[in-house]
Amino acid sequence: MSARARTPLLSLRGITKRFGAVEALVDVDLDVHAHEVVALVGDNAAGKSTLAKVIAGVLTPDAGLIEIDGEAVTIASPSAAHAHGIATVFQDLALCENLDVTSNIFLGRELRTGVAIDDSRMENIARRVLRDLTSRVPSVRTPVSTLSGGQRQSVAIARTLIGDPRIVILDEPTSALSVAHTAEVLTYIERLRDLGLGVVLISHNMNDVRAVADRIEVLRHGRNNGSFDAESVTHEEILGAITGAHILHPLRAVAL
Repeated sequence: MSARARTPLLSLRGITKRFGAVEALVDVDLDVHAHEVVALVGDNAAGKSTLAKVIAGVLTPDAGLIEIDGEAVTIASPSAAHAHGIATVFQDLALCENLDVTSNIFLGRELRTGVAIDDSRMENIARRVLRDLTSRVPSVRTPVSTLSGGQRQSVAIARTLIGDPRIVILDEPTSALSVAHTAEVLTYIERLRDLGLGVVLISHNMNDVRAVADRIEVLRHGRNNGSFDAESVTHEEILGAITGAHILHPLRAVAL
């Protein structure tokens, strides 16, 4: 059965978001399936981050429908997004430099036995989720301040996994990383897919997108402007959709 024939984990239909007179998103559609990496690409101010914040519950859309497993839901807050199995790693990562890996992974969600924090249990879970990602973090007691960019990304991603998410949104996860650390992070993204999650990857780096994405969705001026099978689309087609050199009406169907 093709991915398109299955009910998506996440389905957005007609999502519109305005900021005063500015239309940041206009009638946007997006599907995300299990075991799938969907790359969301577009030029600056195309609406990528706004759409991610709508999914994450940071922003409320002015119009449109959001479905989880085919059921309509309202995502009115980040806590509501978490309750629906949606986790987001924003570009700043929000890690605490003065804390170690375990403390960052469980920050604000510490496990307790009675009134005492259960350090041993948290360490065991931290090791497990990092192992699931094939992370190169040397120890769960390593201070985050000593980690590389790629290792920090693995800690931020691991933090989402302790909540057992089904959908993970990654906002520019390879930004400003070296080639080696970028390759490391791309491996983590592939692991999320292998674990059965649906992944939304927001990126300006087309090489990274082509390396891990199954499908590429293009936004232009807050509107859908292309849906492509990552294996068969050409670089020129993607750039054409991003820049508007080839406005696609209707959107090209993706054969999966």
